[in-house]
Order: sequence, then structure tokens, then C-alpha cells
Amino acid sequence: MIGPFTHTALPMRVVFGPGSLAALPDEVDRLGLQRVLVLCSPEQQATGEQVAAALGARAAGVLAEARMHVPVEVAHRARELAAELGADGCVAVGGGSAIGLGKAIALEHGLPVVAVPTTYAGSEMTPVWGLTEGGVKRTGRDLRVLPASVLYDPELTLTLPAQLSATSGVNAIAHAVEGLYAPDATPIVSLMAEEGARALAAALPRVVADGTDLDARGEAQYGAWLCGAVLGATTMSLHHKLCHALGGTLDLPHAPTHTVVLPHALAYNQPAAPDAVAALSRALGGVPDPARELWELAGRLGAPRSLAELGMREEEVPRIAEPAVAAPYANPRPVTREGVERLLHAAWAGELPEALRR
Repeated sequence: MIGPFTHTALPMRVVFGPGSLAALPDEVDRLGLQRVLVLCSPEQQATGEQVAAALGARAAGVLAEARMHVPVEVAHRARELAAELGADGCVAVGGGSAIGLGKAIALEHGLPVVAVPTTYAGSEMTPVWGLTEGGVKRTGRDLRVLPASVLYDPELTLTLPAQLSATSGVNAIAHAVEGLYAPDATPIVSLMAEEGARALAAALPRVVADGTDLDARGEAQYGAWLCGAVLGATTMSLHHKLCHALGGTLDLPHAPTHTVVLPHALAYNQPAAPDAVAALSRALGGVPDPARELWELAGRLGAPRSLAELGMREEEVPRIAEPAVAAPYANPRPVTREGVERLLHAAWAGELPEALRR
């Protein structure tokens, strides 16, 4: 029997498919925008300029200063430039850094954001914003930051290197994993989570094997869309709490951190989340142990599997465990200081995640 539930669909508009960048001027016009600031990271400046060229006279300028975890000083600079240029909207091109910067402007000034994702992070599907100040990352939810329109063009992901594709994709799978055992999951969210995880797990090995495989790139974007929508609809748990602490406190790279931590966080929670385990087993091809399979998938993709590889020192484990247990939050298994420290030591060393189930 399907029990009673409440499902709220976010007001999203999506344009999907190869060549959809050509629809960007129409999307901007549909929103009634006349001057938009293009936001991207320094590494994505060429793509940002390509998007500005597609916009023509509607482009007010390109700000290629987006950074991981949205440092508050970068957000202030972007807000000032948007005001100075008289921009009435933003086009955020790239991954979570660029889209997060667009959200910071939307939060402060109410300017609508059109998102053009070039990674699989999923931030474009959520009303979640984050800002980092003094080594501490604050996050919140506000519908004002939800992009008004999202253009998924797999052609724009063809230059995403294999390693970034792999970690960005596993980061997206993490949203699905935590959505499947979220306290506010619904049958609709669970369907999206299972299908999103399936699509990404199937597409990522093909993307890593041949970065020019447009079909694989499109399937990965489709999976990322679904997983991002799950992130936007549900409450995240231990995995995301740990990754926020690792990113905000130690400035570890976002997607690789998610890739390393996910199998361990899932192994910790699997004994208390049988329905999520069943769904993930189906999504990952009928495997008996989804946590082990995700650890092995990372290995097959050539992705990092230890926090030590990312620059963390083992003595920093207690510092990261502290915020993970400081305030209560929903998680299928009780979060204990000892359990979290064991999880972090295993993730630091890159060990198999099995032992965390006990």
C-alpha cells in the first residue's frame, strides 16, 4: 500500500537536448530580461564568453570569478558588479560554483537566474544556497534562488575532463542516495532518485571511456537533473553534513569529497535503510551491497577513494566530526561521535566501507 504523503513540485522550466544553448536568448526574453550578467568560474571563461556571444546585446558582461563553496567576498563582488552594470538577471554557466554565485545574487537582489549547467552537480534544481565565511559554510533554502529556467545542453559538457565528469557524477548520485532514506521522501522522489542513480551509474563509465560520446553525456545530464531534483525536494542527512564540514572547514574540493565519502556514509546507514538499499541495488544492476558497488565504481572511474588523496590529514578527523554531531538532524541510523570518527578514518584511508555496518 502507498501511504499518505505530500509532494510539492518546484516551479521549474527545463530545456533539454544537444544544441539547446541556441534557445537561451528566447529563455531570457521569456523572462522579460534585457541585460544579464554571465557568471562562470575562471576555468570556464571560454564557455562563459560563448554563452555571452549567444546572448548578443542582452549580455551585460562576463564575471569569471565563481569559486567553490561561494566565498562571501566573491558573492559581494558579484552583487556589486550586477548593480553597477544595471543587470536585471544572471546566466550562470558551469557547475555548483557558478550556479551558487547566481543564487547569492538572487538572494540579495532578487535577480532571476537562468542556469546553464556544464557539470552534473545538480545545484540548478534546488532552492538551496550556500555561502562560506571565515571557514564556515552556511546553507539555507529560499525559493527566490531557484533558477527560473535551466538549459541542459550535453554539447557543453563535452570538454568536461574525465576526472571531473566522474566525481561530478558521483556527487549527483549522492543526492539520490540520501533522498531514498530522507524523512520527507515520497514515492515520486524515490522514483526520481532510483532512475537518476541508474542513469548516472550507466553513463559515467561510458563518459570516462570516451568524453565525446554525446549519448552518454546526455544520459549523465538526465541523471543529474533527476538527482538534483531529489536534492531540491528532500532533506539531506549524514553524508551531506560531513561533506559540508570537509569543504567549508578544510576547503577540500567539492565533488571529489562527495565521491570519497559517499560509500562510507551509505555503509553506515545501510543497516537502518532497507528500502533505500533495495532501490539502489536495482539501480546499480542488482548488486547485493550498494555501498561496496559505489566504492568499486569510483575505482573503475579512476576517481579518488581517500580523503588523504584530497589533502586531509588524519589528525583533522575530530575537527570534522564535531559539527557532524553537534546539532541533531534526520538520519536513518543514530549519529554518534564514535561512529562518525570511524567513518571518517575509513574514508581518510580509502578502506573498503564494509566494516562501518557493525
